[in-house]
Amino acid sequence: MNIANKLTLSRIIMIPFILFFLLPLPYCETCAFSGFIVSAPGRVIAFVLFVLAAMTDLLDGMLARKQGLVSNFGKLVDPIADKLLVLSVFTAFVQLGRISTFVIVLIAAREFIVTGIRVISIEQGQIIAASWFGKIKTIFQIITLGALMFEPIIVQWFDPSLPFLGYGQPWTIPGDVLVAITLLLTVFSGLGYWLKNREFLSDAMRV
Repeated sequence: MNIANKLTLSRIIMIPFILFFLLPLPYCETCAFSGFIVSAPGRVIAFVLFVLAAMTDLLDGMLARKQGLVSNFGKLVDPIADKLLVLSVFTAFVQLGRISTFVIVLIAAREFIVTGIRVISIEQGQIIAASWFGKIKTIFQIITLGALMFEPIIVQWFDPSLPFLGYGQPWTIPGDVLVAITLLLTVFSGLGYWLKNREFLSDAMRV
């Protein structure tokens, strides 16, 4: 297995560790360790792991292209790793009560639809490359998740009397704006895939 594929797999492996330092232990919310998880040090660890995982997404693609390490395994697993990382962390914020379930449903729906379009294109002998709109969407997803991880720390900087997970304060407005922008990019990038390939999809459905 080449280095690019190892980096892709490392992104998947890091997901449970990110969630471990992001969510309180189940059935043990009052445990001392759960208290550490929802404290600033625990959140910083989750943030650092998330940033490292996001960096592997950049590095594996660069190495694969620069060193000629592009493989069918990488083409298959790399987008899966990306989606697992983003959807897992967004789901964690749903559990934490920071974002609505509507957000994760919309993001997941877009990813499944685009993946379906790509599968159909492969079956028809065509390759649909990632669009620049989709790449911008992914960048905003990473930025949004990173901001949400750091948000409660910033909230406490402004007002230490607030609980660590005390959302709904004025300081959370930037995070809400980022979530809204991410959702808009998610919707429009999904529509872009469909509009760009609607004739191809119509022909495929008639086969």
